[in-house]
Amino acid sequence: MKGWNFNIHAKIITGYLTILICLVVSLFIVINRMSDLQQEVDFVADHDIEVHDLANQIQKNVLDMETGMRGYVITGDEAYLEPYNNASRSWLDNYNKLHSLLNDNGSQQRNLEEIKPLILSWVTNTGEFVINQKRSNNTASLNEHFANNTGKKLTDQLRTQLDSFLATEKQLTTERTEQLNQSNMNLKIALYALILFVTVATVATAFFLSNSIVKTIKQVVRTIRNITESEVDLSTRIHVNTRDETRELAEAMNHLLGNLEKQSWVQKSMADISTMYQGITDITELAQDFLTKLAPLLQASYGIVYLRRSGGDETCYVKVAGYAIADEAKPATSFRLGEGLIGQAALDQRIFLIDRLPEEHIKVTSGLGASSPRNLLIAPILFEGRVEAVVEFAALQPFESQHLTLLDQLQDKFGSAISSVNGRMEVERLLGESQILTEELQAQSEELQAQSEELQMQQEQLRITNGYLEEQNHFAEQRAIELKRAKDELEDYSLKLKMSSQYKTDFLANMSHELRTPLNSILILSQMLMENTAEMDEAEVEEYARVVYTAGGDLLRLIDDILDLSKIEAGKIEIVTDEVNVTELPQLLRNIFTPVAAKKKLAFEVATAPVVPAVISTDGQRLQQILKNLLSNAFKFTEQGSVMVTIDLAAPEKAEELLGRQIEEPVLAIAITDTGIGIPLEKQQIIFDAFQQVDGTTNRQYGGTGLGLSICREFTKLLGGVLVVQSEPKKGSTFTLYIPSRLEPESYHVFEDTGHDEVAVTVIDEIEDDVGDDEELASIMDVPSAEGTDEQLFYGKKVLLVEDDSRNVFALVTALERKGIDVQVAENGKRAIEMLQSQGDFDLIFMDIMMPVMGGYEAMKIIRHELQLESLPIIALTAKAMKGERDKCMEAGASDYIMKPLNMNQLFSLMRVWLTEQVKPH
Repeated sequence: MKGWNFNIHAKIITGYLTILICLVVSLFIVINRMSDLQQEVDFVADHDIEVHDLANQIQKNVLDMETGMRGYVITGDEAYLEPYNNASRSWLDNYNKLHSLLNDNGSQQRNLEEIKPLILSWVTNTGEFVINQKRSNNTASLNEHFANNTGKKLTDQLRTQLDSFLATEKQLTTERTEQLNQSNMNLKIALYALILFVTVATVATAFFLSNSIVKTIKQVVRTIRNITESEVDLSTRIHVNTRDETRELAEAMNHLLGNLEKQSWVQKSMADISTMYQGITDITELAQDFLTKLAPLLQASYGIVYLRRSGGDETCYVKVAGYAIADEAKPATSFRLGEGLIGQAALDQRIFLIDRLPEEHIKVTSGLGASSPRNLLIAPILFEGRVEAVVEFAALQPFESQHLTLLDQLQDKFGSAISSVNGRMEVERLLGESQILTEELQAQSEELQAQSEELQMQQEQLRITNGYLEEQNHFAEQRAIELKRAKDELEDYSLKLKMSSQYKTDFLANMSHELRTPLNSILILSQMLMENTAEMDEAEVEEYARVVYTAGGDLLRLIDDILDLSKIEAGKIEIVTDEVNVTELPQLLRNIFTPVAAKKKLAFEVATAPVVPAVISTDGQRLQQILKNLLSNAFKFTEQGSVMVTIDLAAPEKAEELLGRQIEEPVLAIAITDTGIGIPLEKQQIIFDAFQQVDGTTNRQYGGTGLGLSICREFTKLLGGVLVVQSEPKKGSTFTLYIPSRLEPESYHVFEDTGHDEVAVTVIDEIEDDVGDDEELASIMDVPSAEGTDEQLFYGKKVLLVEDDSRNVFALVTALERKGIDVQVAENGKRAIEMLQSQGDFDLIFMDIMMPVMGGYEAMKIIRHELQLESLPIIALTAKAMKGERDKCMEAGASDYIMKPLNMNQLFSLMRVWLTEQVKPH
């Protein structure tokens, strides 16, 4: 034992282990008893304390009313009535809450009920009476009232009642507490013993360690250890009296603490101001919040922000926000480049720091007087080499070095925030313009606005990054490295934010053009039909109507493509795995594209290798959509030659190289080869971006929106695969789709904490804009042979059309009456119910969903349940393309469902089904 070295490390471990063992034992004992006492403690804490608080609050309300009334009577100042008015509004709420809490104590409830008439009597006969008399300056009546002591008697009686009530409650609480104390007695005895034991052990351990470690070294070591703690106070300093190496160590540590304190202040201020930017969409609000946050940090008594405004060839800086500016100060509203210190700071792009200002330069005023700041700081706010704003601060005391460091680091960040907010405001303006195109586009444009929420998510990521950096501040050796890393991340975020804003601007510009193109043709041709029908022959009218119908279909398909792309980017697409029969794909593709190939006089072949598995596990709907889009492009850009589809298995090494992971299951390689115009090498990547084609403009020779390949690429990623292109101009292209033969069965849903419902719009697998004209489209529609039976089936049938849009009513009534159908119209659900009650001989109902007064859901429920018309066919008409819309219609009572814009052939097919059901014998 004599040779054993009991060092400081061993002593500290021994002490901590001793305390830890004692604490663990104590905790086990307390936990075993805690669960038994929880309910009693909760009752006393939740019930009794709230009862006491509410009783005291009522007593305070009465006192506030009395004090406010007396203050008003004495001074005549209406301001003294504020406590009276507040108390008179709140005492009854407190009374009702207290009364409900006393449901388990009938006697106390009765005592409380005796107090209420006293308060009401005092308010009516004393409070309101005295205030009214004072307002009318009836001094004699006031003197008589106070001489009679009417109010004092009521107040004394009320105070007595409240004191008695509180005394009773205190007695009840005391009794409950005594019961709780009685049940805790054994626990207390054990706890006291444990506390005594832990205290003795702790004191003994601390005494032993304190005497075994040199005090000066202990102080230095403790300070160094504190620096590595998460809650460190960098303002602390080490004080030693010795003049040896420990003093030099302490002085060096104090110097390090000083530098760390300045850096920590700058970093914390940067994080606070950066967090402030998120969620701000107005440039004036951003400038004011920035000024309000930064001025106190710089200990400035005055501040102002000038933002850049460009008009023609002239650039000026206009005041948009101020801090502590009095009316008499009247700062200049704008400066041109080079004009004054503001304009010169913008021109030179440098900071001006001026001390010893003359007293008459500016006054900072307060309620007690005015002072003259003697120090002035003017700084330009830069973004990408351009001065976006100039800030000016004045202070009574000199600006310190950390203030200049903070302002210097904030220049780029605030400039980036200004550019970001301006970009968001421009995006919102463009979105507002696009929303007025049509009523249908308004709902779709709101989906695009959801992308702006990504900016807030990025700002939240920035806040988390700053928090991470703040947590790492306690590592003194890595402080400088972490600060540089934070700066790099902020600059990268600024670049990404700029690129995101530019992408949205380009996307909206292209989208606006593509939407206006078919809409323009619809408006022009429909106007010509409206104005010149009498001068046109039947062939011209039919041609105009065909073009209008085709343009409407193009507009609908464009909206669907935009929604597909938006859902993919927002992570809201749903992928459902299922068993897909690969042997059926060739015939499916031949059925769709053989007529297209015949029309363009192209050879079309589909070949399947024998090694391809018959069944794979993937999302068959998305796979078909990818293949249809790729084949549509192949036929669109091929004028002569052939289009060929080859279905084979990819080589394992090739599949692993492309997919970037080890593949256990076979990988399908589906190649689509054409002899079309081909794609230059430098364009083979941008064609997968939204609204991009080889020529890069919206006025293209071959038409289309440029969204098809972008959607194909994103769908391919969701299926776990990759899409590769090989092409040579004027020789053709080969698009090869690599997808695994087994995709794990799962459905992807994304929910957001923004308060909005999940949006999932159905994807329409239509490719008619690329593969044929209206005659070919008629082949997904009903065959004309049904017209022979329509005359017998439809003629004389009575149909109720429930629709509030006069345009839809006109179109549907015209189409139905041509079939010999008697159509009755109701403008809303309530009117439809009235007509059904008076006329019960309708054969079928068309029910719109979104209507004023009463919507379609409610109307269908009343028809089915209250009117008990369970067998009457109801076909729901809706423009809502929300997920689950069909199920909602069916649950409300619809027999079938069709989505707007209506396909009349599809509508007549539904009518044949349900009218035929009506005539079947039962």
